[in-house]
Amino acid sequence: MLKEIYIRNLAVIKEAVIPLGGRLNIFTGETGAGKSILINGINAVLGQRCTKDIVRTGCDKAVITALFTDLSDEICSKLDELGISHDNEEITVTREISADGGSVARINSRTASASLLKEIGSMLINIHGQHDNQILLDSEKHLQILDDFGGDNSLLESYRLTFRELQQTARRLGELKKREQAGAFRRRELNEIIDDIGELELKLGEDDELEKEFETARNSEKAIIAVKNAVSSITGEDAANDMIVSAETEIAGYTDGNSKLAELYERLSAAEIELSDIASELENVSDKIELDGKRLDYLGNRLGSINKLKRKYATDCDGLIKMYDDACREIMQLEDSGGEIKELSEKREKLLHNVTEQAKALFDYREETAKRFAERVSSELEFLNMSGVVIAVNHEKGKLTVNGMDTVEFLISANKGEEPKPISRIASGGELSRVMLALKSVIADKDSIPTMIFDEIDTGVSGKAAQKIGIKLREIGRVRQVICVTHLSQIAVMADDHLMIEKSVVDDRTETHVTPLDMDGRVAEIARIMGGDDPSSLMLDNARAEIEKVNS
Repeated sequence: MLKEIYIRNLAVIKEAVIPLGGRLNIFTGETGAGKSILINGINAVLGQRCTKDIVRTGCDKAVITALFTDLSDEICSKLDELGISHDNEEITVTREISADGGSVARINSRTASASLLKEIGSMLINIHGQHDNQILLDSEKHLQILDDFGGDNSLLESYRLTFRELQQTARRLGELKKREQAGAFRRRELNEIIDDIGELELKLGEDDELEKEFETARNSEKAIIAVKNAVSSITGEDAANDMIVSAETEIAGYTDGNSKLAELYERLSAAEIELSDIASELENVSDKIELDGKRLDYLGNRLGSINKLKRKYATDCDGLIKMYDDACREIMQLEDSGGEIKELSEKREKLLHNVTEQAKALFDYREETAKRFAERVSSELEFLNMSGVVIAVNHEKGKLTVNGMDTVEFLISANKGEEPKPISRIASGGELSRVMLALKSVIADKDSIPTMIFDEIDTGVSGKAAQKIGIKLREIGRVRQVICVTHLSQIAVMADDHLMIEKSVVDDRTETHVTPLDMDGRVAEIARIMGGDDPSSLMLDNARAEIEKVNS
């Protein structure tokens, strides 16, 4: 519960330490005394948006610190999850708002974000102000209220698990079907790749190896041709050897008498023998050069096929192999998707059946809950001086959503015999406040939020209705800590702890003070509310009698 609030430099509150009891805490004070500032301060430590305007004029910053004690197991578990200590089941939450517009939040001594304050704060305090009446006017919120009243979320949680599994299955199935529809063209592309590349049965780096072998074979072929040409030049028709023989013949008859010609003739004879020998050796060399014509043709053809694919797919040999492997894998997935589509379709049908059955069970549970809810709220409204007012729950089946198949709207009949109609069409502001109080009353023991705050729940009511609201707040205070700001004495007399908010002028500055009241202080304050300033002794006696009657 909220044990204490410390406030410094928040608007007209210079400094205040506000202790709170565990039951019904009532705040009263004249209009403009600063009651709304107190609520703003609590909102600040709950992570709500703050502006620099709430910083007291001339001060650097405003500070609000709240001490929470007797933390529930749920809150302690959440704090453990966040790594926040809670010695003796206590934490302090602080919010500092700077005059320049910045703010700092802390849980204990650890810096925290505003969103973290909201998360923790939502588990610590439930604030009801006039704007919360809008919940009653929004039919989309009614289902949550009904579930809160029911208190058993096991059917809803089980349904949601199945529903989300159905959503995931349907989403996956949709993706596969889209892929299946778009896959026909892709299959043609993949099959072309597989046919083109698969036919060659490529190996990594094969093109480089083939290029080297092909180049070697081509060089051998060129060498053989060159040698044969050389031999032909020596021994062929009109070749070098024939010319030398012809030259020998021409000078043979003149060598006897001419030593020079004889010498030249000998040299020609030697040249003839040398050329014949060279031709013979060239033929031997040619015979030893290996050349496999079929292999050369194979190499040329295979390189041509590989290079053609390399140009077509703009990649090298290793890239072609990867492209082939990827295509085989992808087309296998496309083929497998047909089986997965069938499997997922069957799973979806089964989940749809299950989720529909669970939704029906949830609907039946809510139907029974709605009857009990209407009876309880109608009973509370009768107690709150709204005799004849009847709450009904319009509960119908709709499409499946994450919350079930239910559509829920609260209806109200303000006068006996009238057909119940949507609350938004007939309820006044005062009626809305009492309807909301009735709702809070019937669900007060359904959650673990330890503190409930009611800000001017008495708007639009007076007299006996106000007295009934006070009694109901006191009843709620027996199971929850309740903090209420009110202008009505009928509610103020119900307080277990009564605090007065009042303004005064100190050194030409307005200051607001919050004072816990003893019995005499309560009597004086309630008499003021009843009859204004300077109440008569009779008014004081009446105030004391009302307080004593409540506590008798």
